[in-house]
Formats: sequence, structure tokens, C-alpha cells
Amino acid sequence: MKVISTKLPGVLVLEPKAHGDHRGFFMESYNQQTLAGEGIHHAFIQDNHSLSVESGVLRGLHYQLAPKALTKLVRVVSGAVYDVVVDIRKGSPTYGQWVGVILSAENKRQILVPKGFAHGACTLVPNTQLLYKVDDYYSPEHDRGIAWNDPDLGIDWPVSHPILSDRDRKQPTLALADNNFVYGGDLS
Repeated sequence: MKVISTKLPGVLVLEPKAHGDHRGFFMESYNQQTLAGEGIHHAFIQDNHSLSVESGVLRGLHYQLAPKALTKLVRVVSGAVYDVVVDIRKGSPTYGQWVGVILSAENKRQILVPKGFAHGACTLVPNTQLLYKVDDYYSPEHDRGIAWNDPDLGIDWPVSHPILSDRDRKQPTLALADNNFVYGGDLS
């Protein structure tokens, strides 16, 4: 598996090796031992799966507060998304900066989203399915979000009028968001 660093420390793009022939392909999308060999040590305990029927569906920017913060390993099993990760750790040299990558069933890329980062994805084609592993359980009382169009972040989304949930229409800017992440702090 190829591991690609991004400008945000800890946010990694993973490229599994796919073995293909006339029948299709086979790949290991997750192997704890292989990832540990790359310095990635997370105990993933739950898989989540979402379907977005239309192109232009934007989910995010989401995170869970500590002590229920989540690390996510995200991939697309059908379709394609523009996937965005934002550093929300107060005091971080990259606070408020973001990385965007295309994840697709075709390119088989995955992105590792550590604790202390908000995550969002915008579908590029209809019937896109995301599958992601998390290292803690969903906790409604710790669930938070940031406005997808926060002008201070300046995220270059591939749509100007996305399809949003009611919740995501009402998210605050990063400056006003409930956020207990501190750079170098304990995120457990």
C-alpha cells in the first residue's frame, strides 16, 4: 500500500494495490499489519456506509468532540467524491487549513482523517457510496459540524449550490463552532 502525506500532518492518502484481470480486481482495502508497518496504529471498531443518490450532495464538515473524537479511514466503493479535511486543532500551525482529494471507486484511494480534523465530502456523480471505518462509536451529544461554505476556510468545493441536510445548512463557522481540540493536547 502506498502512503502519501498531505500538507496537514497526520492526514494521509492511502493507495491500496489492486490486482486486476479480465474478471475485475482484488485488493486489500484494510490490513492492520500493513498499516502498522507504515506507522498507522488505529483500532477501528465500526464501519459506516452512506449512499448519495444525486451528484452534488455535500455531507459535512463533521467531527465529534473529545473524549469521543473519531479517526476515520474513508473510501468510495461506487462513484466519486471530492473529499475535504480541515485542521480544527486550536494552536496548530495548520489550523483552518484544508486538503481536498478525489476519492473514487476507480482510483481506489482512501483518506485517513485523524482526531482533531473536520471531514466532508461532495459527490461528483450520482449513486455514490462511501464506506468508512471509525475508531470510536457515534455519540450524538459529541457530534458537531462546521459550515461547508465558511468564508474563512475558503474551501474550493466543486459545486456552488450543494444538496445539504437541514443540519448542514445551519452549521456555524469554525470561529463560532463548539470545538475542544487543542494542538498537542490529548484527544482521547
